[in-house]
Amino acid sequence: MALQQIVQETVTGLGYDLVEIDRTAGGLLRITIDWPWTPGSELFINVEDCEKVNRQLQFALEVDGVSYNRLEVSSPGIDRPLRNEQDFERFAGELIDITLKVPMGDKAGGMVNPTRKKFRGTLERDAAGLAWQIVWSDAPPVKPGQKVSKKRIPPPLNALGFVLDELREARLAPVVDFKGRKSKPDS
Repeated sequence: MALQQIVQETVTGLGYDLVEIDRTAGGLLRITIDWPWTPGSELFINVEDCEKVNRQLQFALEVDGVSYNRLEVSSPGIDRPLRNEQDFERFAGELIDITLKVPMGDKAGGMVNPTRKKFRGTLERDAAGLAWQIVWSDAPPVKPGQKVSKKRIPPPLNALGFVLDELREARLAPVVDFKGRKSKPDS
């Protein structure tokens, strides 16, 4: 049985989603898992979840004779990769980083450099609701304690529409707030 199939069956059999399999030349087998997503759920992978999957994978890989030096099971982390339509649906409205396969070229329309491939902005559905877009501002971030004039005109927002086939990579942008979690406002 192929490694992908063994890991997929084991992880989903325990009730988790397989996010990523990474095998390094040094013999490290890194498995990334997450809870299956349903709208409105906010479950996080913890150490006990990783330990449970690790134990089960050790048995499954040994039975099928898969060789590895070290097995590591982890959560996707704060810079989670976005790979499929469901991931984009789940994280709509969040700050993400994307890298295009080819530069923007004519799509730039003179607003940004046509050779640009990397963007950080908010993930949204386009106006028609059929494709995705990333919305960003090229304004420099305000530094803590910096005073901003109320007369200052904010720079315009830029939007770039894309389909998943145009992306080389998409990840959640790691945003760390050292002041603790804030409750989300009721919608």
